Amino acid sequence: MTQTEAVVFDIGRVLINWDPEGFYDRLMPRAERERMFAETGIEAMNADVDRGAPFRETVYAHAARHPAWSEMIVKWHDNWLDMAQPVIPHSVRLLRALRARGTPVFALTNFGAETFEIARPAYPFLDEFDRAYVSGRLGVLKPEPRIYEIVEEDGGTAPDRLLFVDDRAENIAAAEARGWRGHLFEGPEGFAARLVAEGLLTGEEAQ
Repeated sequence: MTQTEAVVFDIGRVLINWDPEGFYDRLMPRAERERMFAETGIEAMNADVDRGAPFRETVYAHAARHPAWSEMIVKWHDNWLDMAQPVIPHSVRLLRALRARGTPVFALTNFGAETFEIARPAYPFLDEFDRAYVSGRLGVLKPEPRIYEIVEEDGGTAPDRLLFVDDRAENIAAAEARGWRGHLFEGPEGFAARLVAEGLLTGEEAQ
């Protein structure tokens, strides 16, 4: 088995529960929320932020273009941290266990540059990565090939020695196409088992 030299973590829905749908479902009937998402393209707006567009200006401009939904759209900015919670404690323990073993840990995340700064004080482990590749800083998103290439160039680790965990199959597939080894995150227990199988952690360390 090829020896893993670094573990690359996605953040949203791997270390933090990114759940805008749940946030809005607490504010309005689900069917209404689904209609808002469909009519306004709010997820595409968020992708613009993740690519580096200014956070407040982008959200408020989007709200102005959709006056029927403007009050709700601005909450994407004003209540952003309420959508990015709670932490997934077992995943954070795995991150820290790897660091304790001396295994480099990188972040590779679709995350706005400004929203990442909002998240850092709330989630101190975001400052514990050896390297953090944040799409909003880089101007490129997963699963675009360039973002993986940046990790390879900057991190100095051969692709087949990178183990990448992400909750989206298309992001894993793009990494694997470059020779990375991937793990589709469906819960921390499965990822813990993978780390044990790779010899990166013991069963006790992976608890």
